[in-house]
Amino acid sequence: MKLKKGDKVIVIAGKSRGQSGVIVRVLPEENRVVLDGINLSKRHRRPTQKNRKGQIIERAMPLHASNVMLVDPKSGKPTRIRIVRGKDGARERVAVKSGQTLK
Repeated sequence: MKLKKGDKVIVIAGKSRGQSGVIVRVLPEENRVVLDGINLSKRHRRPTQKNRKGQIIERAMPLHASNVMLVDPKSGKPTRIRIVRGKDGARERVAVKSGQTLK
């Protein structure tokens, strides 16, 4: 998976289409990502001995990685990512549209 925690992405499909956010968590086994404040779902928490009051919690749910695209740091538009070998042999992620190296 070419997406990493902390990447700025834009949602390209689904009910959150057009919204942008930062990746908080990556789930590579499921090919999904969790974005900060996007794809929120309400979860009901049952009252327990520790937590006397039940409550409704809004939680960010995972999106499939194919439904998001990385935002190009130069233009601010969605772009694909290419992996290239640097001069020292290390793998680097490069934005396809601008050719700019990503951290």
